Amino acid sequence: MMRIINVRSTFARVAAAMALTMLALSARAELMIQITEGRVDAVPIAVVPFAGASDAPENISDIVRADLHRSGQFKTLEPGDMLSRPTSADQLSFRDFRVLNQEYVVVGSMQKTDSGAYEVRYGLYDVTREKQLMTESYRPPESQLRDVAHAISDRIYEELTGIQGAFSTKILYVTFNRGTQNPYQLQYADADGARVRTIVRSKEPIMSPSWSPDGSKIAYVSFEKDGLPKIYVHDLASAQRRVVAQYKGINGAPAWSPDGQRLAVTLSKGGNPDIYSLDLNSGALEQLTDHYGIDTEPRWMPDGEHLVFTSSRSGGPQIYELDINDKSTRRVSFEGAYNARPDVTPDGRYLVYVHRRNGSFHVGVQDLQRGTFDIVTKTDMDESPSVAPNGSMIIYGTQYRGTGVLQAVSIDGRVKVELPSKEGEVREPAWSPFL
Repeated sequence: MMRIINVRSTFARVAAAMALTMLALSARAELMIQITEGRVDAVPIAVVPFAGASDAPENISDIVRADLHRSGQFKTLEPGDMLSRPTSADQLSFRDFRVLNQEYVVVGSMQKTDSGAYEVRYGLYDVTREKQLMTESYRPPESQLRDVAHAISDRIYEELTGIQGAFSTKILYVTFNRGTQNPYQLQYADADGARVRTIVRSKEPIMSPSWSPDGSKIAYVSFEKDGLPKIYVHDLASAQRRVVAQYKGINGAPAWSPDGQRLAVTLSKGGNPDIYSLDLNSGALEQLTDHYGIDTEPRWMPDGEHLVFTSSRSGGPQIYELDINDKSTRRVSFEGAYNARPDVTPDGRYLVYVHRRNGSFHVGVQDLQRGTFDIVTKTDMDESPSVAPNGSMIIYGTQYRGTGVLQAVSIDGRVKVELPSKEGEVREPAWSPFL
């Protein structure tokens, strides 16, 4: 099947937001991606260097190859190991890839047009069956070549796994550079760590970043004005922001509702930390919990009718579920004495949170249907897990040699990825929705 895609409309909103941000702010703390553990049954795939790629400002075939490898689901063949390098279907010799035990092969080309845009074509082929699975054509401007590369990776990933790819998404995080004038920075980057953009710089801490459901805004906590916590909503395209909560005491842990109209927040304006719902249009507050224990770190369930949150009401931190209509709560975590910082997969099946065992903090995954619980990380100072919008991976903060770094792990624990920063500590990641 041949599809011709005009990426100008597909990526216009994201590109506009990035361009406007670039006018005022420069990139810092670029992330690197290192696969430390992949699936033993990873699918062999060859992404042949695209014709014309070496002359373009972005090498699409290299980006696609790296994307697929980083997922841990695929074992990519190095170009130097290929017996031939076809760039179109009529040049493709399936035998050359079959003898190398490749199951799939991607071939393509990119060429600059008279208008300055690029014509990008590729095809995905099943080596064993000698069958074309799909072929597509894109016509992006030069500025969107990297977006197209991630889109191609998404299409291939979905075709071969049945799961929507998340390579075109973004990662939001906080960096800390000790000894600088504004050591705290709120930044975001592509899911592969490229194109880092700084949103806010501050002398004071920035915490708890959270994406709106459409990816156009973020909410976060900043102490920048007077050393007191305030919750901000920040529009990425316009760089305009506003304070939405600055009550006495704690203003923390903002989480967007699925419809983007409300934030669940933690406030202590009544004397004790409780969960509230804040209407972003009217500013109206609704108190959702009222308990002498500490209630914090709310996250919405996909149905928009329930929240999960951390509470000390049973003595130590545990995860509870709240029905926002009747305000009833029930405890959902029972493994061990410490469970906190919950997140939920998009389908609502898995609950992800920080679990303490033998004095170490790990990321655990609880299957809410089967009732099982598994620790999926091997690091021991884990925090702030955030689930990819396709539910396949979890990004989280941890410590490595005394420095805050990001790592990612698949929901089943079989794929592990390190995302070290070239500069400063990195913490509190948040994976964007599909863009």
